[in-house]
Amino acid sequence: MSSSSLANLPVRLRRSVLSVPAINPRALAKVPDLDCDVVIFDLEDSVAPEKKGEARENLRRFFADVSDLHGKECVIRINGHDTGFAADDMAAVIACRPDAVLLPKVDGPQDVEQVADLLTEADAPEHLRIWAMMETPLGVLNAAAIARTGRADGARLDCLVVGLNDLRKATGVPAEPGRTFLAPWLMQVVLAARAFGLDVIDSVSNDFRDIAAFEAECRQGRSMGFDGKMLIHPAQIAPANRNFGPSAEEIADAQAIVEVFADPAAAGLNVVNSGGRMIERLHLEQARRLLTKVRTIQDRKGNLA
Repeated sequence: MSSSSLANLPVRLRRSVLSVPAINPRALAKVPDLDCDVVIFDLEDSVAPEKKGEARENLRRFFADVSDLHGKECVIRINGHDTGFAADDMAAVIACRPDAVLLPKVDGPQDVEQVADLLTEADAPEHLRIWAMMETPLGVLNAAAIARTGRADGARLDCLVVGLNDLRKATGVPAEPGRTFLAPWLMQVVLAARAFGLDVIDSVSNDFRDIAAFEAECRQGRSMGFDGKMLIHPAQIAPANRNFGPSAEEIADAQAIVEVFADPAAAGLNVVNSGGRMIERLHLEQARRLLTKVRTIQDRKGNLA
């Protein structure tokens, strides 16, 4: 697949990616009624070592009992291969059959390839994808090589997620408003993802009570090219959906582009002139994908109403 082609990539909503501790049954019970696009069921940072087994059992029960998540994508974040928990975590992933497994602290392509091989050996369904946390200095340096594995046969890599808390800890860069000194690394991950047709999710914002600061970070992340944001609290869902979702102006523009190319006069043309604006067929692909997302959002609202 060409890295520049949009046509064959699935259209996914990933505006709001909420992390839910797998050890917390009350939080798990609320998941079906939340209006987030993706839920990450966390077995890693939010679960104490002595509680890992209990958290896995919580997930097994949840996936066995819950039949309707209203179109949400489900991802399980496992522990690193060097922790001693990864093998049991992967057994839980294979039993639960989520949409994806999220790998923490990915340093290089081998981390993705190893898990892809495990999923293939376990005869996991093709739709069970891999997401990668980009949260170490080595991982950011190797972002392009990691993203490239997403184009290899059987690699399953689908999405990169930036983890700034670990990256700040490793580099000593403080948590300052505007993320000035982190911006080059954020953009490096975005560029790597886009080069190989992957989605890319911005890092968490730690103070869920400061919604104004969170919205500012969402606007920055969208301007950087991120598809959505990883969240730590349900209060962040609506602002993330609003800031990473299509605006009324973008929807109207997409509809206008589709209408221009639907005109018989545009048949066979790769570029058309619409009111002094040159519109290419690549804009038509983008417009169709945006309108597909709009329909998905509308369907979700109807299901949750």
